[in-house]
Amino acid sequence: MMSYFQKLGRSLMLPVSVLPAAAILMGIGYWIDPSGWGSGNAFAAFFIKAGGSIIDNIPILFAIGVALGMSKEKDGSAALSGLVGYLVVTTLLSTETVQLLQGTEDVSIAFGNTGNAFIGIISGLVAAKMYDKFSHVKLPDALAFFSGKRAVPIMTAVSMLVVSAILFFVWPVVFEALVSFGEFISGLGAVGAGLYGFSNRLLIPTGLHHALNQVFWFDLAGINDIGNFWSGEGVKGVTGMYQAGFFPVMMFGLPAAALAMYHTAKENKKKNVAALMFAAGFAAFFTGVTEPIEFAFMFVAPGLYFVHALLTGLSLTIAALFNWTAGFGFSAGFVDFVLSSRLPLANQPYMLIVQGLVFAVLYYVIFRALIQGLNLKTPGRGDDLEDEDDVVSAHASDDKYRYMAETIYQGLGGDENVVSVDNCITRLRLEVKDMNKVDQQKIKSTGIPGINVINDHNIQVVVGTQVESVANEIHKLRK
Repeated sequence: MMSYFQKLGRSLMLPVSVLPAAAILMGIGYWIDPSGWGSGNAFAAFFIKAGGSIIDNIPILFAIGVALGMSKEKDGSAALSGLVGYLVVTTLLSTETVQLLQGTEDVSIAFGNTGNAFIGIISGLVAAKMYDKFSHVKLPDALAFFSGKRAVPIMTAVSMLVVSAILFFVWPVVFEALVSFGEFISGLGAVGAGLYGFSNRLLIPTGLHHALNQVFWFDLAGINDIGNFWSGEGVKGVTGMYQAGFFPVMMFGLPAAALAMYHTAKENKKKNVAALMFAAGFAAFFTGVTEPIEFAFMFVAPGLYFVHALLTGLSLTIAALFNWTAGFGFSAGFVDFVLSSRLPLANQPYMLIVQGLVFAVLYYVIFRALIQGLNLKTPGRGDDLEDEDDVVSAHASDDKYRYMAETIYQGLGGDENVVSVDNCITRLRLEVKDMNKVDQQKIKSTGIPGINVINDHNIQVVVGTQVESVANEIHKLRK
């Protein structure tokens, strides 16, 4: 089950990766016309509407992305089937169709809210299942045209008829439960924002934070914090409260934690730790990608990671209390901060910089004190990194990705042990036959931030933002 949810989280990364494009387009538009939202400037309207075309269709992107990512062969017909499935269920469960089926105009409000991320994910999952089951089916000659991959969209449409019939009765109940949950957290105001931030960080190791994010960031339970913030539909100082508090942590707090880990590393390992932490810290500040830092201490010092989760919750609480808001289309980094600072609903975003500087001090002092006081084995303090003289350096070579791929693949056990290789934004996600044959020290000798062993057959290697280049080289090595 854990492996399944990990794969689902990875599949969602493809559609989520489109959001920065929307952020850039809408950010430029709002920057040009921050008050008129495009009504007074044709260029601003052009950019805002272009970005809105992505934000407004996130459920469709999820249906296509999940279908593609969850299917075994990641074929285009699976993606098409995800779209087919989504169109079937949203049409059958639309308010107009339900009114016809029930013979009354008085229908549940839930049927006006089926075009959401949750329905998109379900459509994608069904399409992926249909692809795996029917993509290689051969029909009799008379029906041969519909064999194989052509059968997948057809079977997806048929399956979604059944799913729609079930959701006809279940969806209103589920919707009300989701709304109640969202209202409970949102009803807690700043405290609820803090609880969300705390839970978000705690779920990072499992990848299940994506499911939590659907409730608050997208239109799953009516909150839609990202969509409303970027479209200007909401309350200034309130909309964006589930995003704003991440900026002080990702831009300032975690880079300061990286500095603390460097300063507490052993002298003979500081050079390697510096290379790792500088790159990870810059990625966190500039793009909001924090996994290279978090995975560096998540498993070697879980208590320290719990403190990080608490500080994240505190940051969201403080930002919400003072109604400081900024938003992101991708993650809470410098790029999104600059782009969102001129949006209509941005409220005193510069105060998040002030808060960030305070959190940088908090992170540095707390991390350094805990690491030294409890003798935590953060990078450079245990056996996670080789001594400087023993590390084979390939960072100045054009073949550094090939070197990393070869070393990691050998450490995994090569062709005899590796079953599958995949990747998300920062991690290699691998399936092996025998975890005992994995040489973690060999893998870590490449300078990667960390390793996460999920179970007896699934392992993640945290590489960083260059993970796709490494993954491509590994695919070349496989026979």
